This record gives sequence, C-alpha cells and structure tokens, in this order.
Amino acid sequence: MDRSRPGSKHHLVVDGGGLPLGVLLTAANVADVRGIEPVLDEIPEVGGKPGPRRSRPDAAYADRGYDSQAVRTALRARGITPYIARRRTGHGSGLGLFRWVVERTFAWLHQFRRLRVRFERRADIHTAFLWMACGLICLRELKK
Repeated sequence: MDRSRPGSKHHLVVDGGGLPLGVLLTAANVADVRGIEPVLDEIPEVGGKPGPRRSRPDAAYADRGYDSQAVRTALRARGITPYIARRRTGHGSGLGLFRWVVERTFAWLHQFRRLRVRFERRADIHTAFLWMACGLICLRELKK
C-alpha cells in the first residue's frame, strides 16, 4: 500500500437515521484510528428527552479501519460501547445491519462533486464544503 498518496479522508458520525452529527477531514495517509476521538468531539449536545443534554452516543459501530485496542479503550472510557469489526477475519460480522446507514450518508456526501473529487488545496475550505453538504443533507431529510 502506498502511504504517500495524496488526497483526503472523511470521518463521519451519524445518528440512527443517517443524519451527520460530526465530520472530520484528515489526510489520506493518516490511519483511521487517529480520527475517531476528534470526530467524536465534534458531536454537538442534543436535546430531546427530559434531563441533561446528551453529547455522546450509547454505541459506536465502526469498520475494520478503526480496529485497535486503544480505540476500544478510549470509547469505553467515554461510556460508549464499541462494535468494531476485527481485522483479518472473514466478512459476516453482522455489523452491516447497522453500518449501511453510515455508508448511505457517505454516498449522500459524495453526490456533491466537490467532496468526491477534491479540488481545493486548503483544508479549511474543503472542510467548509463538507459541513455545508452535511447541512444540506440534514435539511433534505428533515423536509421529508
């Protein structure tokens, strides 16, 4: 694998319906495990039921790129139950029943050409387009 390839990677946290809660932009040659804590910090406080506002999920479903003991420990320290597919195991872990929501949101994000193919040299501009796309996705879903 070529670790020096150019490009960027989008890390995404969504709710059960696929609405983006947090998004992070990293370089393509950065390991996935380094992006999970910063993207969890992006989750805003969410109201709803009576009581204190929530700012963390109950569980996190992630693909094999996030499989490490450090990630599992960090998630448990935040009170989040990790469901992460193990590396070097066959497919069929059962996480696809939940992960498809995230993959669908990635498909919605990459319908915007500026996010699918990165033209901006500056990361802050690309991040702004990323957040704008997340806002449009939320608006489209809430209008339904």
